[in-house]
Amino acid sequence: MKHILKQFFQREAHPVIQFIKYGIAGGLATVVDVGVFYFLSWKVFPALTADDAVVKLLNLPITVVDELTRSHRYLLNKAITFLFSNFTAYIVNILWVFEPGRHKKWVEVVLFYAVSIVSFALGTFLGWFVIKFFGMTTTAAYVANMVASVMINYVCRKYLVFKG
Repeated sequence: MKHILKQFFQREAHPVIQFIKYGIAGGLATVVDVGVFYFLSWKVFPALTADDAVVKLLNLPITVVDELTRSHRYLLNKAITFLFSNFTAYIVNILWVFEPGRHKKWVEVVLFYAVSIVSFALGTFLGWFVIKFFGMTTTAAYVANMVASVMINYVCRKYLVFKG
């Protein structure tokens, strides 16, 4: 047990422990992502509907916007959120989860962001698509985006960006 716990405080870890650490790091980046996204969607560029789970849970007053405006604001809010959450993810990944050094630092950063941009684009498109064509809630679109991004990011960061 002591050996397992020790792996949580160093970069080198069994693949299962590494995946758990990645999940924790992703959880932290997700907290940043969720917080920034919902703040923006509520107060800055309104994009929430009365039937969104977060609106109901927190009893938030919302500004009603049409579907086209909401789908565009979803994209804008996700783009801004990307900057905050991706920076958090990069810092935690290089300090705690993965072994940097597969590439020169500038290449590593470019690859990290390239992978993030691809997963962001695919996930955000998926979110936009389910809002625009299926009328799903912003929260449902957000969850679909998150699931797609996690799968793409882990595989690419582990095998393309970092030493694994």
